[in-house]
Amino acid sequence: MSEGAAQKPLDLAPLLALATGLAQEASALLLDQLGHTRSSITTKSSATDMVTEMDRAAEKLIADGIRDARPDDGIVGEEGTDDQGTSGVRWFIDPIDGTTNYLYGLSGFGVSIAAEVNGEGAVGVVSDPLRGDLYSATRGAGATLNGSRIRVSAQADLSTALVGTGFSYDRFRRARQAEVLTAVLPEVRDIRRFGAASLDLCLVAAGRLDAYYERGLSPWDYAAGVLIASEAGARLGDLDGGPPSTAFTLASAVGIFDPLRDLLDRAGARDA
Repeated sequence: MSEGAAQKPLDLAPLLALATGLAQEASALLLDQLGHTRSSITTKSSATDMVTEMDRAAEKLIADGIRDARPDDGIVGEEGTDDQGTSGVRWFIDPIDGTTNYLYGLSGFGVSIAAEVNGEGAVGVVSDPLRGDLYSATRGAGATLNGSRIRVSAQADLSTALVGTGFSYDRFRRARQAEVLTAVLPEVRDIRRFGAASLDLCLVAAGRLDAYYERGLSPWDYAAGVLIASEAGARLGDLDGGPPSTAFTLASAVGIFDPLRDLLDRAGARDA
């Protein structure tokens, strides 16, 4: 290749296939052990921020699978995986998003795997093991649920919008977030709190929620879900006109994004 020639774009199909296969393998592992992990609980940032041997086992399964297939890629996982990589591809893994739900045998836990290429989201896969649902997206190619194309809802009236959210593990922030909720709840149809950010974003993508917001997510929480929601036509951002981030993530149907963002700002959500 001559100096200055454009580099050939990376084929994203193998990345999607790898993420899909590993999400399915991890989901099978989690289902096999569902209901048998309550004795293996430890905590991280607080007494409500739990981790189990299955979080670690699922992350190892996924990280090892990526390393075997693509040894030069970077990997960042919730449970401590941190491979720097040299290829320009970096993976984000949440092996069990919604650990509390998983521990109690409730629906609302998932496996989230995303890949970015040169810092830009490229592939996202989120598995909902109990429902048997698999959400996926490739940048520029749309989003699917179990292989069928999905689109965000056409909701344009905030007062009849179903809105999802989540809460911090820190008890003082949780109390402040509850105050914000008292301002939001009268202005929307209702609020749902399922307990897994990646799945909440996918529910917006599929039109099962009209909007979702949360402050303080980590990159592995939202990397896959944000891409899936975006490819499904959702509008995404923070409270200041920027992209979704660890500071704040908002995803919604296009017609209610601005009024919901304004409502959240008035309610003090940026400080909750």
